[in-house]
Order: sequence, then structure tokens, then C-alpha cells
Amino acid sequence: MAEIGKDIDYAKDVLSDGGIVGVPTETVYGLAGSALDTGAILKIYKAKNRPQFDPLIAHTNRIDKIETWVHDFPLKAMQLAEKFWPGPLTLLLNKTDAIPDLLTSGLARVAFRIPNHPLTLELLSRLDFPLAAPSANPFGFVSPTQASHVEDQLGDKVDYILNGGKCRIGIESTVVGFEEDEVIVHRLGGLSVEEIEEVVGPVQLKLNKSSNPEAPGMMKSHYSPGIPVIIGSIRDEVEKLKDRKAGVISFSEFYHDAQVMKVLSPTRDLHQAAKNLFRVLREMKDEEVDVIVTEKFPNEGLGKAINDRLERSAAS
Repeated sequence: MAEIGKDIDYAKDVLSDGGIVGVPTETVYGLAGSALDTGAILKIYKAKNRPQFDPLIAHTNRIDKIETWVHDFPLKAMQLAEKFWPGPLTLLLNKTDAIPDLLTSGLARVAFRIPNHPLTLELLSRLDFPLAAPSANPFGFVSPTQASHVEDQLGDKVDYILNGGKCRIGIESTVVGFEEDEVIVHRLGGLSVEEIEEVVGPVQLKLNKSSNPEAPGMMKSHYSPGIPVIIGSIRDEVEKLKDRKAGVISFSEFYHDAQVMKVLSPTRDLHQAAKNLFRVLREMKDEEVDVIVTEKFPNEGLGKAINDRLERSAAS
């Protein structure tokens, strides 16, 4: 199994030698390797069993570093970067030849973000290359929100796991691209559409859940807990499934008829619900339920991102 620790210097040495490291962010744990080293990128794809047509996100700690790896930085992109970085925002920018095509799956744009976690920011500050870091889990499965999840799912496929505790946000970053003067959200995530629109005005949603994605995290079937997921009226679905062991994930209401019951936020706080989502999906597998029943969340703020993750779980 992989060693778990807080040794930033050791993590730096592993990455500099072409290895891969589990790293904490405020969203989920990433599986990191040099974004400029095709050998390290291939190790990430192999460890995750991820198809190479699904591009990866690159991470670093400063905007001026990113400017050396992209051709341009649109005004609205800079406005969002200055407002929300470090944070759960990923920007799609036109890459230079220094960024390998393998990282972007041959696309002309590279996804960049500056994560908001002190350990990983310190690690990135000591590196002269960005880190490719998709979620540190097998492709298509629930993303990890603490170091032990990385070890459970990847084991000795990763060289080291940097332990930064539990993730504060718990779902992946929001992915934003730019076409002329238009701002386009490609993936819903830990930064709400409403927050983005406060800075740059109205945005377009382009959430096509494709088998040939234009940006990271756009696959239709994803975030699988390894158990069928049904989205609908919890009370009605539990009644239909009374002969099976059903696990219920609700926003705030407790259902006494459920055999296994998980409430994401008794106070109806969407940030708390998002933080708990992946952990609760993982716990359902430990409970050995036959099926997971859940509901639509309010279609506002982070509720949009929660619904997106649940829909992809149900499609798995």
C-alpha cells in the first residue's frame, strides 16, 4: 500500500523523478504528476484506468506561471482568476507547445487551476512545472475526499499520498471556457454559476455529457458508487423497493422506512450537502445496500452541481 504522510519535500522528490502522488485540495484529492512529462501523465491514466480521450486539469500556484504555458489570458478569464483563485475554479485557455497534447487529449485548450489547500500550494511553490491532477480514484468511481480513500482505491498504484485531512468543499471544481466574449460553463462544481455571473455577467451552460469531452469531467457516466442509483421521490421509491436493502440519501429529511438512511444537511445547507456527498456515496457501499435512492436537490447554487453528480452516478 502507498505511504501516507505530510512530507512535502519527499512528495516534491517523487514528482521531480516522474512519480505520481495523491495530493489534497479543497475540492477532492488529486492524483498528481508532472503536467509537462508524458511519462508521468501516462502513469496517471494507467493508475486510474482513465481513457486518454478524457483531458486532465493542470495545477500550479501563481497566475504568472500559467501565463508562461498559455498563449493568451482573456480579460474575463483574468477577472475570474483574480476573484476566485486559489479556489474551485478551472479555466480553459489556449495552450503553448510546452503543454503535451497527451494532457489535453489533443485539444488546443488546457485546463488550469490554482487549488486552495496550504499543503498543495506549498508543494506547487517548490516546483518549476505544473501538476496534472485528476481525482485520485479509479476512472468513473466516486472521488476521494480524504487520504484513506486514495489508499483504499489506488493502493500501491500511487507512490505517495500527501495527507491534508478532509476536503473542505467535497466536489470538483467548476470548469469555465471562453469563446470570443462569451463565458461558458462546461462542468458544474464547487463554484456556483451565480457567483461567476456576479463577476462577468450572464454565462452559457454547455454541459454536454459526451464520450468525446471538450473539457475534463464531462463524461455522461461517472461517479459510480458501484451500486445502482435511483433519483426520484424517496418515499415512493422506498415503498417500491421494500423487498430490497435500499439506502437513502436525502437533502435534509429523515425517512423512517429506509433501512439505511443518510442525510446530507439537516439545516438544508447546500455547501454542507456538497461536502458530504461523495463520503456518503462511499459509505453506502460499506453498508452493502442493493440500491441507492436519492432525490433532486434545489436547482440553485451548489445544488446544480450536486444534481449533476447524482445524475452521472445514476447513469453508471
